[in-house]
Amino acid sequence: MPSEFTGKHVTVAGLGVSGVPAAKVLHGLGAGVTVVNDGDDERARTQAAELEALGVTVRLGDGDTLPEGTELIVTAPGWKPTKPLFTAAAEAGVPVWGDVELAWRLRGLDGRKPAPWLAVTGTNGKTTTVQMLASILKAAGLRTAAVGNIGVSLLDAVTGDTEYDVLAVELSSYQLHWAPSLRAHSAAVLNLAPDHLDWHGSMEAYAADKGRIYEGNRVACVYNVADRATEDLVRAADVEEGCRAVGFTLGTPGPSQLGVVEGLLVDRAFVEDRHKNAQELAEVADVNPPAPHNVANALAAAGLARAFGVPAAAVRDGLRAFTPDAHRIAHVADVDGVAYVDDSKATNTHATEASLAAYESIVWIAGGLAKGATFDELVTGAAKRLRGVVLIGADRALIREALARHAPEVPVVDLDRTDTGAMLQAVQEARRLARPGDTVLLAPACASMDMFTNYNQRGDAFAQAVRELGA
Repeated sequence: MPSEFTGKHVTVAGLGVSGVPAAKVLHGLGAGVTVVNDGDDERARTQAAELEALGVTVRLGDGDTLPEGTELIVTAPGWKPTKPLFTAAAEAGVPVWGDVELAWRLRGLDGRKPAPWLAVTGTNGKTTTVQMLASILKAAGLRTAAVGNIGVSLLDAVTGDTEYDVLAVELSSYQLHWAPSLRAHSAAVLNLAPDHLDWHGSMEAYAADKGRIYEGNRVACVYNVADRATEDLVRAADVEEGCRAVGFTLGTPGPSQLGVVEGLLVDRAFVEDRHKNAQELAEVADVNPPAPHNVANALAAAGLARAFGVPAAAVRDGLRAFTPDAHRIAHVADVDGVAYVDDSKATNTHATEASLAAYESIVWIAGGLAKGATFDELVTGAAKRLRGVVLIGADRALIREALARHAPEVPVVDLDRTDTGAMLQAVQEARRLARPGDTVLLAPACASMDMFTNYNQRGDAFAQAVRELGA
């Protein structure tokens, strides 16, 4: 039992996916644990009862007051740094960690050799990239798991019974903010676009938290050649001696890059004499789906795997074996020569820009909760690809106005309803606008909670509406 936690008074901020495992682990290590939580609903009370049965103290409905005697706070990643709890902690000199920081510090305390972390962050594409990476690592015969922000607790991976050779770790900007001592084997920042600025306070602060993933990297910092901001984060990072900057690009790669040549994914970073040689890794057709932004995800995953010494054949086999999660540029059906594609996961303009770029002629279904976004740049870039647009959701007027400014010739159907049945009408209107060879694309550029529980339900509604078309 590690002495640094035995008898220590630790406050866990927040229940849920991260808080409950953190409280259990700390209690098992001999800490005196108090959990504070803003909510006091049925789910919170159920979780509280489970923890109280173990001897953990739980305070519901008060997440702002610092419990007396607290020596350390372990917080859920989504709790804002401006919360009164953290202000009180700073005044009292109490450190604040996230569950990722706790997991990092607990590695190897059971006597096992700690598994290295291959870490991924970015505004979009994190989950897909980490899943691709895990598939490649498994194809190489390595014991691994996709963990972190993907929904699988890092604490469970670090303290559980399963031994791993390496972990594929998805990290959000929230998690990185609260993980000051994290030092990955290698890491990638896929892209940077404005997101969660209400939490971070500014784009500069958001980027700085993303950039923490590169701190202390041992082998490779993988960046996006097309996104200069990611390379800037590499330049600013304090890494171990010998750690390399490795770029990925959809174009022909230069030395120390991975890229695409005549339909092939190639490596000019982890080969002998990279100025003259390249290694074929896979075909673009091995990427599912082979949309440009997804090929970029595959290159980033390949870069991290190659940094860990994975052979080229495993990259190919892992990409072929990978199946993307639902609602990520997923082909639903072809009806009367028109393809219907569900990218409900495209909840911001950056993700939607990538989705729109994957098709030549599109009837676009968009709208929802804009979260403060603007759409002029998105519409300008996509205007030539748009056959028509169907708008749904609470903030659809923002997209309609951008279309009027930058694509006034594109037909627009504005559905003045926010009930869940609007999706069926949206698909029917899209069918009316579409011609054979077109793609009807659900890529909302907005959050879903005005009409649906989450983006999954929104995508399911779209798929059901498409199935009714073909019935």
